[in-house]
Amino acid sequence: MGPWHDPRPADEPPRGFGSLTARRPVLIVAPSWVGDAILSEPLIARLATADGGTAVDVLAPAWCAPVYARMRGTRRIFDSMLPHGELGWARRRTLARTLSGEGYAQAIILPNSWKSALVPWFAGIPVRTGYTGEARFGILNDRRRLDPGALPRLVDRYAALAGTSAASPPAGAPALVPQVANRDAAVESLGLGTDRGIAILCPGAEFGPAKRWPAEHFASLARKFLSDNLDVWLMGSPNDRSAASAVLAAAGDAAGAIRDLAGRTDLGTAIDLLSLATVVVSNDSGLMHAAAAVRAPLVALFGSSSPAYTPPISERAHIARIDIACSPCFQRECPLGHFKCMRELSPDSVYDLARTQLTAGQHSRDPSATPRPDP
Repeated sequence: MGPWHDPRPADEPPRGFGSLTARRPVLIVAPSWVGDAILSEPLIARLATADGGTAVDVLAPAWCAPVYARMRGTRRIFDSMLPHGELGWARRRTLARTLSGEGYAQAIILPNSWKSALVPWFAGIPVRTGYTGEARFGILNDRRRLDPGALPRLVDRYAALAGTSAASPPAGAPALVPQVANRDAAVESLGLGTDRGIAILCPGAEFGPAKRWPAEHFASLARKFLSDNLDVWLMGSPNDRSAASAVLAAAGDAAGAIRDLAGRTDLGTAIDLLSLATVVVSNDSGLMHAAAAVRAPLVALFGSSSPAYTPPISERAHIARIDIACSPCFQRECPLGHFKCMRELSPDSVYDLARTQLTAGQHSRDPSATPRPDP
């Protein structure tokens, strides 16, 4: 049977939209990037609190599951089982058979790709919502036309999909709830100290080197924090080990006082440990958004990417960037070869921003310090 075609305008949802979603669960098809997954939390919060509450399940890649496990409002998480970029017809049909019996009223598809909408279509979910994106006519029957000027931030674009039109008030700040038992066990197993202030540095960025502040700058900052009697931890995924090693090499004699945790924790544990930080300094990455979502005092470093599109959304976050004509370029590597946007962002200026965080007061380690902001 071919795709069902709805002749109404793209931004008009199928009839029965409101009553369906009020009574029956909704499936979110999650993005593949950890940071983008975190930015989908206000959408889930809106759904979970609207019309007496809607049950929300998430179809997500395995590496994003720890993010959704720490969101209030998520009922279940299904593993999408698909490597990034793979079409996987047979796997998508298998997933669709699993999901078709769940009685979903609606699927909200956050990625803009054609293939990301296939599973809800195969599963026969009656309302399939998303932005028009990549030739998704028919596969989506509740298509929204995006006005980038009205919704410049990705978090607001996602949250707007909880309503029946693209118009939406700004999203609340994403909130992740640390799993305290997991955090405490990790502190013990890794031999970490928590009796002093903790500065966590995140020198990696999965997208590419153009997002990464130079290792020697991170090393200089680490030495400043050590002089302030703070413990310094490096944090990142296994793919960030080389970035962390470069920081240690640049730190010289101070390297022995820095704890390298890159690749030594899973993502969920990293999120939980970030909730202990007195201050976090991070490139624009998933861990940057995680630090903001657990309300850690944060300095976020931007060069090739834009804080207008994916800023850390927290009253405790400060943006560090320099005004340069070629930034943001959104490239994986500096197309001009000079990398001025990051090289000329000095450790002293970043340290000054961090000091404003340090003097604002000790960050609470109580998990109740991450309340669900009103959407």
